Amino acid sequence: MTNKLSWADFEKVEMRVGTILEVNNFPEARNPSYQLLVDFGDEIGKRKTSAQITSLYSKEELLGKQVVAVLNFPKKQIANFMSECLVLGAVEGKNVTLLQPGKTVNNGLRIL
Repeated sequence: MTNKLSWADFEKVEMRVGTILEVNNFPEARNPSYQLLVDFGDEIGKRKTSAQITSLYSKEELLGKQVVAVLNFPKKQIANFMSECLVLGAVEGKNVTLLQPGKTVNNGLRIL
């Protein structure tokens, strides 16, 4: 373990659950990726992101899947696409396994 965070630091990271509504190919990305539209509920709304998850997930299996994402990073331009959140996953080499709740929960629920 390297740097330790205080509880106050951890609370600044806004991680929430959302449901993937749309999945599109992203041929302009440097690495194989999808463009995702994720619904974080009525209070937050829908956010766009890209994810390098093509090696483990098909577009069809991602639709309707709940994921965990960080919402309070600044927007990031990736090729011709503006990413509005960061979907979280466990990384092993080039494979990313998405983090998701063990049971279906309401979109927008905060992770603590």
